[in-house]
Amino acid sequence: MSFTAGLAVRGRRVLVGGAGPNALAPITALLESGALVSVVGPEVGTTIADLAERGLLTVAHRTVAADDLTGVALVVPASGDPAVDADLERLAAALGVLAVAVPVEATDEARAGHGAVTLVGGGPGDPGLLTVAGLDAVRGADVLVVDRLAPLSILAQARPDAEIIDVAKIPRGAFTSQERINELLVEHGLAGRNVVRLKGGDNFVFGRGGEEWQACAAAGIPVRVIPGVSSALAGPALAGIPLTHRQLTQGFTVVSGHVPPGDPASTLNWAALARANTTLVILMGVATLAAITTTLVAEGMPADTPAMTVADAGLPSQRSVRGTVADIAARTVAEGLTPPAITVIGAVAAFSPTA
Repeated sequence: MSFTAGLAVRGRRVLVGGAGPNALAPITALLESGALVSVVGPEVGTTIADLAERGLLTVAHRTVAADDLTGVALVVPASGDPAVDADLERLAAALGVLAVAVPVEATDEARAGHGAVTLVGGGPGDPGLLTVAGLDAVRGADVLVVDRLAPLSILAQARPDAEIIDVAKIPRGAFTSQERINELLVEHGLAGRNVVRLKGGDNFVFGRGGEEWQACAAAGIPVRVIPGVSSALAGPALAGIPLTHRQLTQGFTVVSGHVPPGDPASTLNWAALARANTTLVILMGVATLAAITTTLVAEGMPADTPAMTVADAGLPSQRSVRGTVADIAARTVAEGLTPPAITVIGAVAAFSPTA
């Protein structure tokens, strides 16, 4: 259960003191509950900076001052430093503002790690779509290496002594290299810790989980895999689109749009995809969508083929837009949809349960 349960935070201003990894869980839980979140902290993590860039919260790069509490309904100390958090609680009390620390759930079974890595697929972002096995792994971890698209509010259930490492990758922005992520998994695994690699979606569907497993195996570190609900499946479903339908299509294809058609790095046969007569699901393709759809039409896909883009699937900020393969790129831009987003092209993109 989220720490926000029972708190009337929807539409109210909430200040989070701290902008590092320890603040990820309370910030995402507050956003999911509809709070108007402002974050103040001297060091701002990549994922929190990305949330601010997307307009989901405001952030200030400094220590909390009394003026920051003006008009605030709730203060959440989340710096990860007990002394700093205690100071913020005292400041809030002096100003008559309620302060609620994030309770951390730990089980009696939680114990020191055994030098292993668990690759956990976190699903599309809604913490309710994380598997039970994935939740158990988070609760027992010594170290959590997390992405920005993982269900970050679930980190409130990590052990109090667990180390949280933010390795967010922002499209065409700040990022932690995959090589460094592999190094972190190996370093902590070799140090005898129980490491959880928590990602959004499924680690093995454009999640580079195979590379992480190889790096750990090369170092002699045992690896366990806990599959997650892939965003390729969940995104369309959450937007009301079935990828298959007996009257419409007999299959679907999932591809990466990270590089456009014609790019030397692209290995996809776009001509075959244009004529496959199955649902086409494009991940990581917002920036290249215009080039992709132009190529599909040029290779024979009918210009009036239904299409839909859904952004932030599974989150309170989920939005979608429908069109055709000929205009979905322009509609996506016009509606201001940004990554993470998925585009579905095919007859099912026009699906309506009442049709």
